[in-house]
Amino acid sequence: MSLLGEGNLLNYIEPVFRPPSEWKSLILQVTNGCSWNKCSFCDMYTAPQKRFRAQKLDKVADDIKAVASRGVSVSRIFLADGDAMSLPFSRLEEICLLIREHLPQVTRISSYCLPRNLKNKSPEQLLRLRELGLSLFYIGCESGDDEVLKRIEKGETYASSLEALNKIKAAGIKSSVMILNGLGGTALSDQHAINSARLMNAAQPEFLSTLVVTLPLGTQRMDKSYDGLFQLPDPMGLFSEMQTLLQHLELNKTIFRSDHASNYLVLKGILGKDKSSLLAQVESAINRPKETLLRQEWQRGL
Repeated sequence: MSLLGEGNLLNYIEPVFRPPSEWKSLILQVTNGCSWNKCSFCDMYTAPQKRFRAQKLDKVADDIKAVASRGVSVSRIFLADGDAMSLPFSRLEEICLLIREHLPQVTRISSYCLPRNLKNKSPEQLLRLRELGLSLFYIGCESGDDEVLKRIEKGETYASSLEALNKIKAAGIKSSVMILNGLGGTALSDQHAINSARLMNAAQPEFLSTLVVTLPLGTQRMDKSYDGLFQLPDPMGLFSEMQTLLQHLELNKTIFRSDHASNYLVLKGILGKDKSSLLAQVESAINRPKETLLRQEWQRGL
């Protein structure tokens, strides 16, 4: 796919994924795929052409210059694919400097970020990236429960996720954390919700979103991770899990969104001031589903 029409400008290696809130952003593909790519719930980067590799700096520079030469109005840039922060600090600094030089009107650079990718980046390096405009990370924590994280082969723990989130906050970079509703299946639903809330309470991220586990290519990998016993909760089970999560969340000023296309129930608010209102909406979905506005199956998607 070419973003700017003919002329081989910004040719992406597809599929390309981005957070819903980055729909107005320029997608700059600085890596292809995901360096971990082992999570049993994730099929995003399993296509052969999505094998992980870093894009050459010359290619990234050409893309930035192509956008600048066309006079395209760009205020935000999202660094794709799923693992841009796996790049070494020096490469990330070079990319941010190129953006500043050729697209000086850009006010925000953002990226997905795996917690493990921050282990080899010092606080000073993160501060430098923040100074250059990299001001928001999307962190797929998925869960705060160590048993769930082990089963889905996330390669992270409660402790490693919290360490990364604290490091990000110390650098003045904002975090948008994603938790997956239903990831513990029916068996681990309660502990998944409670420990995910515990992680969020400790980290106090600026943004928190929940998505429902969706397995478009089948359940085989999740079944294997759960010893053949994985069972995704039905909508009522998902609402009950959301209720448990919200009940245990003690956040000071976090923008909360559960409005991704995978969700049956759309929730929006600020935690904690809207906690009671959000819980009331979930309780309505549980107790009065016919009176509650819910997405039908045909309305849901990735």
